[in-house]
Amino acid sequence: MKPTHIEHIGIAVADLDESIGYYEKVLGLECYAIEDVPDQKVRTAFFKVGNTKIELLKSTDPEGPIGKFIEKRGPGIHHLAFAMESVAKSLKHAADQGVRLIDDVPRKGAEGLQIGFLHPKSTFGVLTEFCGDE
Repeated sequence: MKPTHIEHIGIAVADLDESIGYYEKVLGLECYAIEDVPDQKVRTAFFKVGNTKIELLKSTDPEGPIGKFIEKRGPGIHHLAFAMESVAKSLKHAADQGVRLIDDVPRKGAEGLQIGFLHPKSTFGVLTEFCGDE
């Protein structure tokens, strides 16, 4: 299973509106979507840079994964997401290679994509996400 491209870079932020302002006013990017993802306890904002997206992640619950991340590490890069033809097959392949998974099976993510995460302890400190339509 090879990634087709970097789907997005997830960035944890404390203030979504302020962060959107930076990406729009300083970098000249356009926020094309804002979405709540209740299962992950986040509100997201998306920007396109070529074929790659930047996903800003604002916690909607201090006990959610982004809330805990910001409390422990502060705002910043949270994860790297790769587009995969099949998230389920990619997760299984990673597990077969001895990678520790956060998600054994795909789950629903932002923009209607299926997602699955690999544990950063198995990926040299980088929280890695697989994304795809299936």
